[in-house]
Amino acid sequence: MAEPRSTFGPVVLLGLAGSGFAALAGHKAMLAIPEATLTAAGGIAPTVGDRSVEFPLAGALALVALAAWGVLLVTRGIVRRGAAVLALLGAAGVLVVVVVGGFVQDDDAAADLATRLGLNLAAVDVERSGWLWVAIGCSLVALVAAAAAVRLVPSWPEMGSRYDAPTGAASSSAPVAGQDPAEQSNLDLWKSLDEGHDPTDE
Repeated sequence: MAEPRSTFGPVVLLGLAGSGFAALAGHKAMLAIPEATLTAAGGIAPTVGDRSVEFPLAGALALVALAAWGVLLVTRGIVRRGAAVLALLGAAGVLVVVVVGGFVQDDDAAADLATRLGLNLAAVDVERSGWLWVAIGCSLVALVAAAAAVRLVPSWPEMGSRYDAPTGAASSSAPVAGQDPAEQSNLDLWKSLDEGHDPTDE
């Protein structure tokens, strides 16, 4: 069995890829009237968008999941686990929206398209686009990765505290009275400036 720490890279990459491609698919046509069907029904649609339906909510939820993976990379502790849970909820939301919209409410989409194009509903039939299947597959990948992250995140490596913002507490790096600034290291000089000290002030 793989060490929990060694799962960090693969799980995060899967989560980012799954969420990213799901976000892309979520802004593409999911259901569409085939051009041949539209022509046979006597309708005209200048563009594919005029005879198709998108699921923008799926794209928005996928972006939420993608952002949560970004937060997970730069945080620690309970915030990091919270980001993993948010990624899980976002991926699950994408899957639910796509499945319900593409398989449960597809008749409603056909009715909306028929009304939009002025066609007889009986002559209208919608087909599922390749983007719908991409969204389902990618959301499943993101869902599995997020579930693994929720379970494994406590054992994953974290960014060091050196990347944290200064706390504002007094530091021992303040310039010493009478000390030549050239004798301090560059790091000490920058810390002094961050804390509001003037390194040239004796």
